Amino acid sequence: MRIDLNADAGESYGVFTYGHDGEIFPLVTSVNLASGFHGGSPSRMREAVALAKAHGVAVGAHPGFPDLVGFGRREMALTPEEVYADVLYQIGALHAFLKAEGLRLHHVKPHGALYLKACRDRETARAIAEAVKAFDPEVPLVVLPGTVYEEEARRAGLRVVLEAFPERAYLRSGQLAPRSLPGSWITDPQEAARRALRMVLEGRVEALDGGEVEVRAETLCIHGDNPRGPEVAQAVRKALEEAGVEIRAF
Repeated sequence: MRIDLNADAGESYGVFTYGHDGEIFPLVTSVNLASGFHGGSPSRMREAVALAKAHGVAVGAHPGFPDLVGFGRREMALTPEEVYADVLYQIGALHAFLKAEGLRLHHVKPHGALYLKACRDRETARAIAEAVKAFDPEVPLVVLPGTVYEEEARRAGLRVVLEAFPERAYLRSGQLAPRSLPGSWITDPQEAARRALRMVLEGRVEALDGGEVEVRAETLCIHGDNPRGPEVAQAVRKALEEAGVEIRAF
């Protein structure tokens, strides 16, 4: 068995440092770098790309809503045409820095509220998929399984990479629990590691509102803004490796 470990990262902006990139990058196999709209100013994007190159991790774009104040975690009423343009713009921005470092864009994974909206809003999902396809139809799109987002990514003919979240709680519906709910964010490294093992080895995990959820995953996400992100990443990686799971980029 094998799995990719990804981290949402590169989210510092200007003089403001956010997340734990320097500690997390050595522990994961791919990173999703903010591309300017929710985090990641030009100089910070350049730094994040260089750091990823130094650690040999695959780099994907992490486009979000144009919402620096809300860190991209507030839903916005953008039209599908606006979503398409915003996603394509952010992919292009990151691609410029990757090209300067001699790297290729490995994948695309939307951020925050844009990701969650795509999971339940077909037009948003279609706009994201079409933007990725317009940039390069060979670039994989990371999706939450069992959603309209997965359906639209497949309909666009893209390579789909299924994602699970060991340090985020699920609802019985298979959706991620809103961050406003108590227990929606797992910060205990050992609990996150236990959940990661269940996800990979059993294809299941407990739901916050009772019962269990089926999980299909080719990559597991560690959020860079988790206050214990580096410890979570280390515990998850250690548990998986001890269970004989190969960890490498998809």
